[in-house]
Amino acid sequence: MATKVTMEALSPTMEEGRLVKWTKNEGDQVKSGDVLAEVETDKAIMDLVARGDGVLRKRLANEGDASPIGTLLGVIAAPDENIDAIIGGAVPATASAPAAAAAKPAQASATPQSSDQSQTEAPAPPQQKAAGPAAAPPPATRPASPPRPTAPPPPMGNGARPGATATPGGRQRSSPLARRLASDKGIQLAGIQGSGPAGRIVKRDIENAKATSGSARSAAAERLAAEGDFKDIPLTLIRKTIARRLAESNGPVPTFFLTAEFDATRAAELRAQLLEMGEEYKVSFNDIVIKAVALALAEHPEVNAHWLNDKIRHFNRIHVAMAVAVEDGLITPVLFDADRMSLWDISAKARELAAKARERKLPPEEYTGSTFSVSNLGMFGIDQFTAIINPPEAGILAIGGVEEKPVVIDGALEVRQRMRVTMSCDHRVIDGATGAKFLQTVRRYIENPLSLII
Repeated sequence: MATKVTMEALSPTMEEGRLVKWTKNEGDQVKSGDVLAEVETDKAIMDLVARGDGVLRKRLANEGDASPIGTLLGVIAAPDENIDAIIGGAVPATASAPAAAAAKPAQASATPQSSDQSQTEAPAPPQQKAAGPAAAPPPATRPASPPRPTAPPPPMGNGARPGATATPGGRQRSSPLARRLASDKGIQLAGIQGSGPAGRIVKRDIENAKATSGSARSAAAERLAAEGDFKDIPLTLIRKTIARRLAESNGPVPTFFLTAEFDATRAAELRAQLLEMGEEYKVSFNDIVIKAVALALAEHPEVNAHWLNDKIRHFNRIHVAMAVAVEDGLITPVLFDADRMSLWDISAKARELAAKARERKLPPEEYTGSTFSVSNLGMFGIDQFTAIINPPEAGILAIGGVEEKPVVIDGALEVRQRMRVTMSCDHRVIDGATGAKFLQTVRRYIENPLSLII
């Protein structure tokens, strides 16, 4: 019984996957559960596993190919089993990329089938649409430009000494007019011996010099000619998902913003005191904010909610997502039941999730299911910003940096640690007064941080 290897939905929001690497070759013996390939989803890099036993008879996708859910990627079967009816006109992965693109079965563009790999008797060949024009071959690699000959330095004049044209830091001594003329003529200053004071390159040196190459282009112009006016960066699956989710949020969701400034002096003192107790007690401002937000959500269940078009869902459990910047964009791992976690548990789990996120190793169950989100850019020196809501959540809290500011306390001027936060609210779920009361509760916890650990 042959087993089809198909592109599976490895995350709840995945619509297509990119095959990063095959871990099994054609002819390899495989067992159910063995890892066949690594697949990039819209959130992470996941393992695609075998759903049957046998030999990997055919690989029908190349590494780097992006395929919709349900696309046939390969076939597992017995060594002597006829699989022609399964693969039909599919082109094996060993075929050239243009040919494979031209002969790709219509199944790849049709409505996706079930994401499960299924065991099947040899079925009738799938109906295929007429093949379209072959994909254009990839552009030929631009040959490397040969090294430009460097003109020998002209004879020294006016008693100038070798090396006198460079500053102690290696910069050529030259007048502003000489530099402009050299740039206009495409002349490299490094090949010129200056005749001015202390070997300085002056106008007459440029006028008497020849360009260091047959072309009058500057180094920057030559580089531009070699590389072109621009470079296109293909979209990764995570970047596609971010773009789609932002469009879903920023347009349809009626959003308003609430900004407040908290006194973080006591929170900073608490962090310092905990660190004195040992490295294992170290916590960040982000950990403190997450804990404060979780406790505030417990007091304001109307904020711990989702908009579901025909209803509003208030959650009894509190799952706080934290935004983590990764190479290709942003991902939001989740701290489940954050209100029940200790401050140190939050700190340890947050570090673990952030590390897995940056390595693209988060499984779907660790970045889905949040009820509210927190985004912190304070570590980048950002004072204040607004974050975009992640639907169907009703709100997100944007955290700015902590900085010292002069403030008036009981009529006296003091320098205090201050933190600005901005809450983005879905007005369909959260009214202005509701959001304001929630921020008041967050303020109470931040400004009295002992309440977070007792």
